[in-house]
Amino acid sequence: MRQTRWRATWLTAFIVAGASSARAEMLPLWEVGGGVAAISFPDYRGSTSRRSYLLPVPVLVYRGDIFQIDREKMRGLVFKSDRAELDVSISGSVPVRSDGDRVREGMPDLDPSLEIGPSLNIWLAKTENSKLALRLPLRAVIASDFRSVHSAGVLANPNLNLDLRAMQGWRVGLVAGALFADRKYHEHFYGVAPEFARQGRAAYRAPGGYSGAQFIAALSRRFEPAWVAGFVKYDVLNGAAFASSPLVERRNNVSVGIAVTWVFAQSGTRVERNE
Repeated sequence: MRQTRWRATWLTAFIVAGASSARAEMLPLWEVGGGVAAISFPDYRGSTSRRSYLLPVPVLVYRGDIFQIDREKMRGLVFKSDRAELDVSISGSVPVRSDGDRVREGMPDLDPSLEIGPSLNIWLAKTENSKLALRLPLRAVIASDFRSVHSAGVLANPNLNLDLRAMQGWRVGLVAGALFADRKYHEHFYGVAPEFARQGRAAYRAPGGYSGAQFIAALSRRFEPAWVAGFVKYDVLNGAAFASSPLVERRNNVSVGIAVTWVFAQSGTRVERNE
């Protein structure tokens, strides 16, 4: 049961690693590349089991006026002003087999999911070398076993995002935010149907509400044509609506990762972007 969203794993786990600044630069319209990432994370938020991987990292960057792809996410820009922007962002989770997971043994596997919805981003402060934003994403979650598709609930992750341009080209990203989700989303990850109850794993129906908090620190730097980034993410489940689920074994988790990528090709057309 690895609650492993793309922006939290091998492609976009470095959620703030591509930290932006308020200083505009002339950058290629598109870039293509690849690299490797080493990551270590719990099977899911609240698990005592960990996984470590060395994985390939594809790099696709597109800096269009409306549609944009970067190392953080894919999005469609709906509205933008000097103080705020509204975009459509996409994320997801990978499929997870329950076999081999001690607390989920015998339960159904978790289907891969797609998260999509609007995010209102409000700039609270901007300087030449820093930017502080309040981000208010709200996403619907759709899961599929490739034979059928079903709703897996709705989630929200209001957070404060601080991007800093440090010395010698290093960029620092700091994120702190809370997670909220409806009953269906919590049930998808933490519910135990009566037919799967057993000794040490009681039946459990997860309520909606508060899902805990996340704190992320990331560091990155571009060395043409390479790019290096690392992150540390700390999850806290104290007070979460599903904290009493038998699938929750601990109240905090740490995820870490580092990635090195190279740009193999880029557009000759340059655009002005704050990155």
